[in-house]
Amino acid sequence: MHRVNKSQILIGVIGLLFGSLVYLVDRAPDQTYFVHTSPVNISLFDTVPNVFGVIGGSLPECVHVFSFILITAGLIFCNRRGYLIIVCLSWFVIDCAFEVGQKFSAWPSKIFPDWFTGIPFLENTGNYFSQGTFDFIDLAAIAFGTMMAYFVLVATDKRREI
Repeated sequence: MHRVNKSQILIGVIGLLFGSLVYLVDRAPDQTYFVHTSPVNISLFDTVPNVFGVIGGSLPECVHVFSFILITAGLIFCNRRGYLIIVCLSWFVIDCAFEVGQKFSAWPSKIFPDWFTGIPFLENTGNYFSQGTFDFIDLAAIAFGTMMAYFVLVATDKRREI
């Protein structure tokens, strides 16, 4: 029987919710897909003070990789360290590819022309690459989030006989 690690999934989901606060509080609504397309005004931008300050620029990159590693590992219940490393490195590479794709936006624009048009969340892929900005600090945030996720995975690992 396939089991999931609920604590890892919960920590990952909480991380995503925390990371969403950056978009709700510190970024203008027209700069964030899920805020801009929301049928109700969920933005707190210019309503509350800037909460995250300078780390708000790269915090989403750190939290995204951290959360998705935990959710993935929790769902597939990888309880061997080798599998944990594979999950961590896979998400690290994916997030880094998206960040580097912002630097060389012409290349991803050719790969993902109109594939995602009309698909919620994915339809913004083109704008992510063409309007996003590459930053080495974001790459460092992705690396930090990956390392933190690995440590949390090890700490929440529920080893069972396989």
